[in-house]
Amino acid sequence: MLIAERKSRLRELIARKGMSDLDSLAAELRVSQSTVRRDIDAMVDEGLVKRTHGGVIWIGEPNANNAAATRPYAFDQRMSYEMDAKRQIAKAARSLVQDNETVLIDGGTTTFYLAEQLLGQSLQIVTNSLPIANLFLNDENVELVLTGGLMYPRYGVLLGPTAEHVISTIHTKTMFLSVAGIHDGRLYNQNLLLVQAEQRMMAQAQQVVLLADSTKFGQQALARLCALSEIDIVVTDAAITDAHREQVRQAGCELIVASD
Repeated sequence: MLIAERKSRLRELIARKGMSDLDSLAAELRVSQSTVRRDIDAMVDEGLVKRTHGGVIWIGEPNANNAAATRPYAFDQRMSYEMDAKRQIAKAARSLVQDNETVLIDGGTTTFYLAEQLLGQSLQIVTNSLPIANLFLNDENVELVLTGGLMYPRYGVLLGPTAEHVISTIHTKTMFLSVAGIHDGRLYNQNLLLVQAEQRMMAQAQQVVLLADSTKFGQQALARLCALSEIDIVVTDAAITDAHREQVRQAGCELIVASD
């Protein structure tokens, strides 16, 4: 089998199965595990898959032309904003999650990058985000709870009374959320129903972790979510100004600054 043919076949196998182990892939392709491992490493660099212990999970699009069908357009548009900073934040926040915990993940692009980091880890995950839920459909290590509710189509987030009722029945150690802006010691988001759902989520978590790239500081949006002092941990990128660092500390939050 030619190298290009083998790589194409490997990609098709993982995309179709969603999740697979190296032994099965090597046997199906009739090559060594080391060959499969090298090909998978290249796919990791392309952002198509994520390695797990002894296996691999597909996180890319089955068809590049079908991206709009799998994630809302507005969500995809925002995925590229401050992408490097969001990925750094997600990697730093990953250390806050331990195996077998229950984690509540709010919808958003920064929280989506965190969800990618959690693939393959043994967890209970509760989310109101369809894009985040879709990540874990083939992850056998995750027990997934989707809140239900009225879908906000621009971002694929489930909101409204049904979502809030389900959220009120659960309890989690950690909640991760993102916001549209942080200004004068207050957090803001762009949708009133989203803010109501997030406030309910915060009440059900032992600790609340804000994932916010440095451009969110100094910004406001339509709806006020809460005071910064109601957040336990803030994870941001290294471009945060000294003034905003001090603002976070004055609010009594633990500050984690992600590095490259």
